[in-house]
Amino acid sequence: MSLELLLNDGLATLGLSLPEKAKADLLVYVGLLKKWNATYNLTAIREESAMLTQHLLDSLSIVPYLQKSALAARRWIDVGSGAGLPGIPLAIACPEIHMGLIDSVEKKTAFQRQAKIELGLTNLTVIGGRVQDSPAQCCDVVVSRAFAELCDFVTMAGHLIVDGGCLYAMKGQMPKEEIERLPPTWRVQDCVPLAVPGMTAERHLIVLQRDH
Repeated sequence: MSLELLLNDGLATLGLSLPEKAKADLLVYVGLLKKWNATYNLTAIREESAMLTQHLLDSLSIVPYLQKSALAARRWIDVGSGAGLPGIPLAIACPEIHMGLIDSVEKKTAFQRQAKIELGLTNLTVIGGRVQDSPAQCCDVVVSRAFAELCDFVTMAGHLIVDGGCLYAMKGQMPKEEIERLPPTWRVQDCVPLAVPGMTAERHLIVLQRDH
C-alpha cells in the first residue's frame, strides 16, 4: 500500500477529514523525517510506512478528543518533542492552534526548524531548551508523548499552563501506578482510550489538571 493510501485509510479510521494540503504536508514531513533520520538518528523507526503509523497516526489519534475541547484553538506546547511529535502533525492538522516545541537536544530542534521552514508552518514555534527553564503560564495546554512519568511531567511542565489549563499525557497502557503517585495538587480530569490505526498496542490520553 502506498503511503498516501495508508494515510487516507488511517485518517478515515480516526474519523478525520483533512484538506489535501494538510495531507500532502504530513507526507512531506514523513519524507523529511526519513531523510534526516539517516544522519541524525532522530527515531529508531526507519521505514516510512512504520513512521506514518507509529508516529503520525499515533500523534493524530488525539485530534478527535481535542476538537471537542474548549482548549482546541489555544496555545499549546509539546514538551520533549524530539522529532516534533506530536506537535508538528498536530500543527498541520489543526491550523487553529499555535504549537510550541520544547526539546533540549540541538539536533532535534534543528530538524524541527527545518520542518517548520519547509512546511511553512506559521502556527509553529521552535522553543528549544529545557522544559524547566521555560516561562510560567505561557500556554493553555502542554502535550507530551512518552516523555516522562506523570509525576515528573507535572513537576517539570506544570508551571507552563495558565489557570484552568491542562496537561495531555499520551501513554501506552493505562498508567494506574503513575496516577497513584501524582502529587495531591493534581488530578486526572479525563482518561481516553486511543485507537491508532495499524497499531495493536494499548494507547491512552491522560488529561491532568491542577486541583485548586
